[in-house]
Amino acid sequence: MIVEMKGINKSFGANQVLKNVDFSVHGGEICALLGENGAGKSTLMNILGGVLPADSGSVCLDGNEVVFKSPAESLSAGIAFIHQELNLVNDLTIYENLFIGRELTLKNGLLDVKSMISETQAVFDRLDIKIDPKTMVRNLDASYKQIVEIARALLMKASIIIMDEPTTSLTVSEINRVFDMMRALREHQVGIVFISHKLNEVMQICDRYTILRDGCKVAEGKVSDATVAELARMMVGHELRTKTLQRKKKSSNEVLRLEKLSDGWNFKDISLSVHSGEVVGVTGLLGDGRSELFQAVFGVSNLHHGQIYLEGKPVSIRNTTEAIQEGIAYIPQNRKENGIIKDMTILENSSIVAWPFISKFGFIDRKIQNQLFEEQAKKLRIKFERKSDLVTSLSGGNQQKVVLAKWLNKKPKVLILDNPTQGVDVGAKEDIYDIILNLADEGAAVVVLSSEAQEIIRVCDRALVLYHGELQGEVRGETMNDHEIMRLATGVGMQ
Repeated sequence: MIVEMKGINKSFGANQVLKNVDFSVHGGEICALLGENGAGKSTLMNILGGVLPADSGSVCLDGNEVVFKSPAESLSAGIAFIHQELNLVNDLTIYENLFIGRELTLKNGLLDVKSMISETQAVFDRLDIKIDPKTMVRNLDASYKQIVEIARALLMKASIIIMDEPTTSLTVSEINRVFDMMRALREHQVGIVFISHKLNEVMQICDRYTILRDGCKVAEGKVSDATVAELARMMVGHELRTKTLQRKKKSSNEVLRLEKLSDGWNFKDISLSVHSGEVVGVTGLLGDGRSELFQAVFGVSNLHHGQIYLEGKPVSIRNTTEAIQEGIAYIPQNRKENGIIKDMTILENSSIVAWPFISKFGFIDRKIQNQLFEEQAKKLRIKFERKSDLVTSLSGGNQQKVVLAKWLNKKPKVLILDNPTQGVDVGAKEDIYDIILNLADEGAAVVVLSSEAQEIIRVCDRALVLYHGELQGEVRGETMNDHEIMRLATGVGMQ
């Protein structure tokens, strides 16, 4: 199948998000669709997927113009859209998920379980996937859940599959598993649109690229003819820094210290310290326990042994309210589930942590609330139309900045950021890195939890590496490189 989109325009009110965009994808190729958050990628694919109508322009399949009025019509034509938030039911088996809403039945009206399992197995055999169709989806890791979504698309005879940020929550081994599947699909002449902010992955898996910026197509070509730096420059419209961002620091006071912290399962016997003005990274592989460790510091769980010190004094933090009162802030890994409140406005999300401190007799002081927002919006360069809009109207990078604003209004002593640039485009990443360093320069003790070694290397002064919940060592200076981090993260230890 050949998909061609020509002269696509789309506006939401006065905001034109797509401006005369051309895009194409052929069966048997993997085409990267790149751009910063807000560039128009999702809107363009939502038009192809039948979620949204175009204001003008045309969509052609194998030279024949089509108009999709619903996702079902697009899917019937052979186009499947696998969204970033996977649409699976954990409490059903794989085959039940594949046939949900279109179950096969026997003449007596009962479910034809045998046929559904057989058809599911046939798809898996086609792609050489070793999974039992009767496995419960809740027992699959993230990569196999992606594969189940792909299998469902193939079961529905999809010739083009749109994959929106498919590797955001995956480990290196899981990513490789999904990439193997994508290569197999390419061999079967399935076309794939790969939407991602991870340019190294684009170089690894994609054949061709199309880049959008501010709603316009600004570049396209063969991936083999481009470099990561060139793709990044075309996405943001200017050169991006690639050097490390560490600064020379003066000696400073210890703000946070952990002594022999253990929960008996996720992390064991962890001792570390963080000083004011310092950016400390904590990294490792899947199951390293870093998130659970700092959730314990933030009071999410107090079922642990050991001692936490703040500014040299022992503290007992039993819940998140006490953590906030002690001056600890935690920005969670999953922004959409734990960072923002989707039914609240940009203004409300940005100030919710400060509500107890800007209220009198149970009423929020709107003047102070607006003043705090204006200060943070300027400081963090948050791009928005109206602060009364829902926070979900913002791009991923700007949503993350709102989450930052929420905590910065409290002026924390310790700021813990768990995968702060997950699902964020290259331009917004640089903004967030600047914000992190500025906070450290202002005296905050910053902890960055990240699975991306390059992120740790770029923004942190030093880094601690965990392996299966145990501290393996520290890297800084010349030892803070991919090789040493991976050695420690795999339990090898320092040479």
